[in-house]
Amino acid sequence: MSSGAKQHFLKGNNNWLWWPLFPLYPYGSRNTIFSELVPDLVWSFEQLQGLYYVAVPIRMTVVKVPNGLMIINPLPPTKDLVDQLRILEKKHGPVRTIVLPTASGLEHKISMPAMARSFQKAILWVCPGQWSFPLTLPLSWLGFPSSRTRILFADGLPHLTACKWISLGPIDIGLGRFQEVACFHKPSCALLVTDALVGISSNPPEIFDLDPTPLLFHARDEGTQPLKDSPELRNKGWKRLVLFASFLKPSQLQIPSINTVLKNSFKPGLRNFKSHFGIYPFQWQKGWDLSVDQIMGSTKPLLQVAPVIERLVFPRAKNVFLRWLDEIKELEGMKLLVPAHFSAPIIFTKRECVSLRQKINFSRWGPYQDEPSFLGSLDKSLLKLGIVPNDPLNKFKD
Repeated sequence: MSSGAKQHFLKGNNNWLWWPLFPLYPYGSRNTIFSELVPDLVWSFEQLQGLYYVAVPIRMTVVKVPNGLMIINPLPPTKDLVDQLRILEKKHGPVRTIVLPTASGLEHKISMPAMARSFQKAILWVCPGQWSFPLTLPLSWLGFPSSRTRILFADGLPHLTACKWISLGPIDIGLGRFQEVACFHKPSCALLVTDALVGISSNPPEIFDLDPTPLLFHARDEGTQPLKDSPELRNKGWKRLVLFASFLKPSQLQIPSINTVLKNSFKPGLRNFKSHFGIYPFQWQKGWDLSVDQIMGSTKPLLQVAPVIERLVFPRAKNVFLRWLDEIKELEGMKLLVPAHFSAPIIFTKRECVSLRQKINFSRWGPYQDEPSFLGSLDKSLLKLGIVPNDPLNKFKD
């Protein structure tokens, strides 16, 4: 969180029985933190999601629309999350709309059918170009109720008196398309985005107070070390999680040999699932923390293009991103940004938008000198193999 928003943990039934469909941490137990971002207008529901304890917050946003509520980027609808939504419904009216504003974000897509079953009168709106892997299946086969599912733009747009919708993309990424649709919620002056923009703070998110294990696991330097808790270790672990989430494999990280990993595993006190039995396949090099300053704000969340999106989705389509920002900066009254990941809300006016655009326009796309080595090599490999196209816009040209 970044602005003193009122928040509380939802305590009750946090079981998510469908986690095997997308088996990411924390698997079948999904704690949720609830916040009111803008009084009586915008609410945030946060959970953790990741792999091998590389867990970062993922957000579902709820906004007030005429005669009810709209959900954007649904999360696994645990009982405690749905109960909190019912409380909001009693005051603000029913959930009328559920929106999936991304074509490729599986972590957002996977919860949509279950949320639709929890709110059976809501209309579902999805980003154009939905795809699945390894086969692109009809939405009805993926659990989307055909009678209630609409396509953004093709079938219209929901709640136009309260919302303006702005598309980023489409971009051809080989297996499918990247496209996300931002929503400007006029009553709250908040721009709601999915993956393209993030704001990263130096403070670990409050949801880790429920279980700091991911922070403490990655704060260690080798698998023989126990999981100890302290503010310093939580901050250290958070920095490393941010580097993982931003760059997949940071350049200051080396992967030790299997023999080294196993030699340090299964020590006394570490023979349990929580510590992964001491299996810790990471070696952080000296000075690893210096690169965090490029992507993490010290006093407030640092606004940026998500590095993975920048390097893997838009490396040959910089102008598409700039045109999207050009549309956004003209939104009248815009004050806040609410992304689906990391901090929210973030101060975001025309001034911040123009500043971000200038930074992108006058810098090398993929500006990190050290960190993008893995992302850069991955992009080059995908391009060489023909998995991603050399001209990602060709398919969508008139």
